[in-house]
Amino acid sequence: MEAFERARLDAYFAKIAARFVPDERITSFLVTHLLPERPCFVRAVAAMSRLRAVLPKPKSIDPAARREAEQTVPVDALSRELFADPGTARDYFESRAATEPIALLDVGGYFAPALAEVHGRFSGRLLGVIEDTENGHRRYRDLDPLPCPVISVARSPLKDPEDFLVGQSVVFSTEAVMRGRGDILHGRPALVIGFGKLGSSIARLLHAKGVQVTVFDIDPVRRTQALSQGFAVARDRHSALTGAGLVLCATGAVSLHGEDFPHLRNGAYVATVTSSEDELELSGLPDVYTRTMVGDHITRYQTTGHYFYLANGGNAVNFLHGASVGPFIYLVQAEILAGIGMLTRGDLAPGMHEVSAADRAAVAAIWLSYFNR
Repeated sequence: MEAFERARLDAYFAKIAARFVPDERITSFLVTHLLPERPCFVRAVAAMSRLRAVLPKPKSIDPAARREAEQTVPVDALSRELFADPGTARDYFESRAATEPIALLDVGGYFAPALAEVHGRFSGRLLGVIEDTENGHRRYRDLDPLPCPVISVARSPLKDPEDFLVGQSVVFSTEAVMRGRGDILHGRPALVIGFGKLGSSIARLLHAKGVQVTVFDIDPVRRTQALSQGFAVARDRHSALTGAGLVLCATGAVSLHGEDFPHLRNGAYVATVTSSEDELELSGLPDVYTRTMVGDHITRYQTTGHYFYLANGGNAVNFLHGASVGPFIYLVQAEILAGIGMLTRGDLAPGMHEVSAADRAAVAAIWLSYFNR
């Protein structure tokens, strides 16, 4: 990022912070993709709250961004295991923010398994969670009952541009990986698993490139939406896999279980839009498969009579090329900052919440003044 771009981004976040700054400072913990531009967002969170730790997503850490973030705030290792055990999670928060009011800024529902324990037994006070992704949205929604407010930006209109552009980056990176082995998209029927905002974007972009696309989704409503947009819709996962030369997994949950992989067509490529731990049950793959690196970021899984290729170890394929969506990501980050102000007020009941339409409009207006020049 050029110095003038960084200065503009810092000025933008300062304007957002001034618009939504709470009357009192609370403590926060931030899960994020620590990409090259992300230290600006980290500084903005620290300006609006007492940021006790950044927890970067393990497969998306830029070394320079990490070093920059570490100059002002601790950067702790993140894993599902850290917050899977409620007692361990509570001990972690006690070590960083005992007796303090805390807000958890999440990407993917990491804090969900320990939420009740932290809310009930933490020496401070859990004000709530702000969640960025559809996967995380579902993880929190499925907690019954929710012990605290959860503000979700996953379904915000301000996230629509990001979702479309992420889909574009996924298709770009998938094709780049395939071309690295001398393969191309054309002539290779594709299966898109999941027809949410990301999956539908990927399907449309593949179709625009002349690829024959089939969609599979467990939600019958989404299957009808796919049909209405002209896509073939698979009746079941296994039959769809047998005909696909490219499988793109975009559910945010488990798209392929261990028993699904043997149904893949020989030579099929598999790529995902999120981490392998969320999208693929690789641990359930039969032990008879051997793994061989056969190119940059391509692993061949092979057994007698069957083989397939996995892009980027099953992690988000677009992170191979920076996963950039341009300045549109700053819309969602600003909405997260607005969420900090909402949690600080302390007037939200336990349950799922969204940022108000008025606050979204304010974010969009500020964004346009800085990035629509």
